Amino acid sequence: MGLDIDPPDGGCKAWFIMVCSFLVNGIVFSIINTFGILFVKLKEDLEESGDEDAAFKCALVGSLAIGSTFFLSFFAGILADKIGLRTTSVIGGIIATLGMGLSAIFHDRIEVLYLTYGLMFGTGASLAYNPSLTVLGLYFKKRLGMVNGFVTAGSSAFTILLSFINPYILNNHGLLPCLIFLTCLSSLLIICGLTFSPLTKKQPSPAPSLASDKLNGGSFVERFIYIENWRNKRFLIWAMALPCALFGYFVPFVHLVQFAKNIPLDSDDSQNGQKAAFLMACIGITSGLGRLFFGRVSDLPAFRRNGNRIILQQAAFFAMGVCTMLMTVAQFCEGFEYQTLLTICCVMGLFDGCFVTLLGPIAFDLCGPAGAGQAIGSLLALFSVPMTVGPPIAGIIYDKVGDYTPAFLAAGVPPIVGSLLMFAIRRFPPKEDTDDNVEVNREITIHKAESEQIKRNESQAALENERHDDQYDHTQSMGTTGTVLA
Repeated sequence: MGLDIDPPDGGCKAWFIMVCSFLVNGIVFSIINTFGILFVKLKEDLEESGDEDAAFKCALVGSLAIGSTFFLSFFAGILADKIGLRTTSVIGGIIATLGMGLSAIFHDRIEVLYLTYGLMFGTGASLAYNPSLTVLGLYFKKRLGMVNGFVTAGSSAFTILLSFINPYILNNHGLLPCLIFLTCLSSLLIICGLTFSPLTKKQPSPAPSLASDKLNGGSFVERFIYIENWRNKRFLIWAMALPCALFGYFVPFVHLVQFAKNIPLDSDDSQNGQKAAFLMACIGITSGLGRLFFGRVSDLPAFRRNGNRIILQQAAFFAMGVCTMLMTVAQFCEGFEYQTLLTICCVMGLFDGCFVTLLGPIAFDLCGPAGAGQAIGSLLALFSVPMTVGPPIAGIIYDKVGDYTPAFLAAGVPPIVGSLLMFAIRRFPPKEDTDDNVEVNREITIHKAESEQIKRNESQAALENERHDDQYDHTQSMGTTGTVLA
């Protein structure tokens, strides 16, 4: 993949790739985000068989899926650099589809689901997802925040759909048809991956770049890993703060439905289940709105300059931590439990959208186009540990205590801590302006120059009017004097 690329910021191919990236994000993360709905069914089946650790075992399936999705993203970034974005994404789509298909065949074997749903689908999702973000930076620059907002909103849109479709299939047909449906959905990843080709426009670059010199003549590690990312102190702090914030992030996505059903939200068991499932749809709806809104906001010059997009992400993590802890208050709002949870989920979804949509733009801000692909991959890999560990620990707490309150309170602490750690990035200002900062500063300079020119034009016009009025008054006075003399 060439480094000297001038993104067209539009065109039929660019917009089509944006739509395909939207579908990839939607399919991958809607399946992961709505696992909490499958979790309830899997847990019921295990409890019927007399398993005392049902919550832990079922949560481990979903945690392995999201953990492998993120952990292998680092290798997906390296693989994409070697064999191309399109090939990597297509291979991922095939593996994800096979994993989900085998999950349907062995849906009653929880140990097999660890491999098929957890590891195989997660691996395929990782290989398909990473190129869907990286390819956007090749086709967009000025509109990168907005485009990332639209693309990541795909997971929200599909999460909303699956929040209604999955419960319907589970309640009326069972787990097997639901997994078959998810297999068909996963197969679309293969088709979307075929579109992720780099720009074909050749640009002259007579002198080899520093990156290509290192790639060809560096050590074994430097041939596969973009070392400059790890020499970047701002990126290092960001890469340490985000995993700290994510230890509790995925807990509500796995356990919220069961937590809400336990309150309960309605005396009728069917209505109780539907209301609990709708909370996931609520998070999906507001998360989609948040991605579109904050994606647009992050493109403003004030946030594009000097890596200021990180400020938005800090606010998002702090708000999500507070919302996770406040969910435990809903059970004490007698008569208004559902409304309370609904409000909290709306706010949480809004800031979840902010966090997700800014991953790509911030990576390009801190590491530039050359390092952004591997920066995104390595970040997602670091995410894998906290996101895999969090939900099973919450499941263990519930199995031992019989209450989700301690688990949700503990899950709210890491996002708040992570948001505070990101303040350290300000201690290391960028050494030199990136191309994007130069362009932003140029836009601001042009805007100021235009404003000053308008003011000068208005001042000149006012002076000319005054001069014209003075001449007119002088002419009138001369005419009057002549009349009197006559």
